Order: sequence, then structure tokens, then C-alpha cells
Amino acid sequence: MTLLLRVEYDGTNYSGWQNQLNAPTIQHELEKAWYKLTAVRSSVIGSGRTDAGVHGRGQIAHILLHDGFKIPEHKIAVALNSRLPKDIRITGAQITERNVQARFDAISREYSYSISTEQSVFHRNYCWHIHFPFDVQLLHESGKLFIGTYDFTTFSKLNHDTKNYVCSVSICEWTEFQHSVRLRIKSDRFVYGMVRSLVGVMMDIARNRRSLEEVKDALAQKDRRLISTLAPPQGLVLEKVCYPEEFNLVI
Repeated sequence: MTLLLRVEYDGTNYSGWQNQLNAPTIQHELEKAWYKLTAVRSSVIGSGRTDAGVHGRGQIAHILLHDGFKIPEHKIAVALNSRLPKDIRITGAQITERNVQARFDAISREYSYSISTEQSVFHRNYCWHIHFPFDVQLLHESGKLFIGTYDFTTFSKLNHDTKNYVCSVSICEWTEFQHSVRLRIKSDRFVYGMVRSLVGVMMDIARNRRSLEEVKDALAQKDRRLISTLAPPQGLVLEKVCYPEEFNLVI
């Protein structure tokens, strides 16, 4: 049996999702809460490893249930939340007989990235605050460059565990709000640093620091020397993770 959890978290005070020595992480807090609840040490495996300062609204994680697990499905979220810090919440729980792997069975993931021109103390942990002018129309145009299947080596960070940097992006679009813009990006997979890198280069285009044609060529070259500065982490949110319909997941 497998337990699937939908996890919401404010990543401000954490060094990312994945367990680290001598640093607070989302995974560690979840595993600690699970042990308090069950007295069993289990790994909580997420669909993706968000970086320090990055947030999650729809992160999915799985736990392999031990024999004799008796907590009713509808009580799991409440029980875990009572043992978690207030900046981590379980917003859904489902027990399935299928051996679902939160990371490897996912067919798509969706992120948002928020940029604000309003220097509000209430937004500082959830937006990239900028003070320079940019062309919103160029921002819209830049998003179209990345829709399709490409090798994103140029616009990613090196990860020795990653053997393949090809991703199929189906949505990459900006929406305007008062004093802010927000990116919605969806792909079958994301490689290390990819969204923050793409936001950084799209903002360079919007500031007329790089041209659309030059960035299109840089993507094709698969050369990290052509990367732009990564956007800061606090504007990034993992919004949603999708799985095949036949899995019958409802969380």
C-alpha cells in the first residue's frame, strides 16, 4: 500500500525539499512528523526537489505504508498537520494499492513565478521585487521561445545525476496584474534550475539585454556559458503535479 500526500509549504525558512545534513528541509520535517505519528521511520519521497526558498502549493509525495497501518485515510492529514510546523500543511491524502512513485510516475508538473514592481514587505518572500523598467510585450514573446521539446542544457544548472536535459514544455505564458506579472509554465519534466534560469533570460529579453533570436540560438547550442543570471528563488511555486488518469488519484 502507498500513501500519497499533497503538500503545501512556505519554503522561506528551509534549505529546499531534500534532506541535508545540518540544514532544515521540508522532507525532514515530514519524516519527523510521520515518525511522531506512527513510531515508524519512513522515507517521504517528493515529486521534485525544490530549492532553498522555493514554495510548494501542489507538491505530491509518497510513503510506503508498513504492515498494520490503521489510521483512516480521512484522518491522516489532520494527524500529520498537528505534528508539523505551521509553514508546512498536508492538504490531501490518499491510500492506494498501486505502487505509485511520486517522482517517476508523474507525467507533468506546473510552476508559477511571480514578479512584482511594488516593494511591499508582505510580498518579499513570494515575489522577485524589481525596480527597473521592462517591456511586457517582449516578456510575452519570450515565453513562446520555449514551448516545444528542447534540450535545456543551456538554461539549467549542472546536475551530475541528470543524464538527459530534454523537456517538453506545453505552457509558458505570462499574465499581467496590477504591479506584477506571473509566469505559468508546464512541462513533462524540469531539470535543475530550469524555471529560474528561464525567468532570468526572459527578463533579460524584456529589458533589451538579449534578443529573441540570440536566446533561441543559445537554447540550440546547449552551452551553459550562454545562461542568464537565475531569478531569485522566492518567486517560484510548484503549483501542480499530474499523473496518468488510470491511477485514479483524487488528491
